[in-house]
Amino acid sequence: MLSENADTQVRAGTEGDLEALAELYNHYVRETAITFDTEPFTPEQRLPWLRSHPEDGPHRLLVAHDVQKETKGRILGYVTSSPFRPKAAYSTSVEVSVYLSPDAAGRGIGTLLYERLFEALAGEDVHRAYAGIALPNEPSIRLHTRFGFHHIGTYGEVGRKFDRYWDVAWYEKPLGPAE
Repeated sequence: MLSENADTQVRAGTEGDLEALAELYNHYVRETAITFDTEPFTPEQRLPWLRSHPEDGPHRLLVAHDVQKETKGRILGYVTSSPFRPKAAYSTSVEVSVYLSPDAAGRGIGTLLYERLFEALAGEDVHRAYAGIALPNEPSIRLHTRFGFHHIGTYGEVGRKFDRYWDVAWYEKPLGPAE
């Protein structure tokens, strides 16, 4: 799968992306409460995560990379659809996440990644997508709302990072044919 806009292409993530993906994610681990991981990962530690997202099926990893001459190939962001919960009855639900390089925010890359992800999931046996958003995070809320997610509840002070507690708002999006 390869999609593009003027300066960005989207494709399935590969092991060749592992170092850049770990570096991008580790920014959020070290600097933000967007993820509740508290220790950075080596690329080797992220390999099982990458391999759990094949090129097809309901659990995907798509990367956006730069095609401009001076920065060609640089990872600008990624999106995943992962198992929502490990029990079999949850198999038609996915949890989605999008992470952008800090300098890629506001360029429409999150929108492009979600467009491609939901296009890919359209042919899969997936009924619902869920997203957990550590608060506050207005840009993420706007992105998810634009894609048809609606707020279904908030876990109050569910995670502790940087010596404080954080709330997580949960959003849901119906997928597949209407019932």
